[in-house]
Amino acid sequence: MSQDTDLTPQHKIGSGFGPRSTAAEVIAGVDLSGKTAVVTGGYSGLGLETVRALSSAGARVMVPARRPDHARKVLAEAGLEGVRVAGLDLAELDSVREFAADFLASDFLGDGNSLDILINNAAIMASPEQRVGPGWESQFATNHLGHFVLTNLLWPALSAGEGARVVALSSTGHKLSPIRFDDINFDSGYDKWKAYGQAKTANALFAVQLDALGKRAGVRAFAVHPGGIMTELQRHLPREEMIASGWMDAEGNLNERFKTPAQGAATSVWAATSPLLAGKGGVYCEDCDIAEPTVPGTPEARVRGVDAHAVDRADAERLWQLSAELTGVNAFAAQSD
Repeated sequence: MSQDTDLTPQHKIGSGFGPRSTAAEVIAGVDLSGKTAVVTGGYSGLGLETVRALSSAGARVMVPARRPDHARKVLAEAGLEGVRVAGLDLAELDSVREFAADFLASDFLGDGNSLDILINNAAIMASPEQRVGPGWESQFATNHLGHFVLTNLLWPALSAGEGARVVALSSTGHKLSPIRFDDINFDSGYDKWKAYGQAKTANALFAVQLDALGKRAGVRAFAVHPGGIMTELQRHLPREEMIASGWMDAEGNLNERFKTPAQGAATSVWAATSPLLAGKGGVYCEDCDIAEPTVPGTPEARVRGVDAHAVDRADAERLWQLSAELTGVNAFAAQSD
């Protein structure tokens, strides 16, 4: 672990919003007319609410989806027929490459050929052990590597405009595991929660390094903890496990800490659009503000703040280089030579 000087500047800036703010509230007064956004997984849970908010502010929104027909149906039922959908499976890098190539060649970007907002929202959580690609652990591959490749391939459009933002969905799950550089694929024994934790740490570190690399082109990146929300993300979890974890009681009543999808989407939307974040980036956000560092040993340490390992600049650079080696994709290769 590096010294504190190698950590990102994690301090609240007084956004005026909080844990119960909704996506509609944080985007009120923001004009995204003429702007283009991509939201992975933008057809369920907080992803759908994120798309709803961005669209309401005038943005053109593309939703890459593993189930495109289902996504179109859901978006139409939500009154979002103007949102475009395209196929994308984050666990299959050929699919990511195909989507990126088609997107960059399409007329969706508008006259400036620029992508203004990229929200890497899709994820899997605590899934049974599965290997994808050349043997990669599926949560790390889907949640991190798929988005790593997508963002790098979309870099020409992100850097073509003025002030593009990339939002990486992390979570307090990052507290469960740092990056296991010595066994990143859990070859020595699989633990579904540590694997999820590593993937969420990877999402946070990705934002740190992308911001460091991209800010000279005006592109800033943020990691976001949306809060606890009951969505399709929990599809791999037995009800008994969620009760034992205190997420709900035996009658199915949710813990009071849980947010609605509209509240869960608020921090992503805030990070993607708030003028208060102009000139800032590379930080982890929660409850519609920049998060404070975790205070170890306190009652809130498991559910609030960001652990040092998730905002460590040296680990962020190391993870970026490893991800580039694993995938063969790096939009910034010339900068690192």
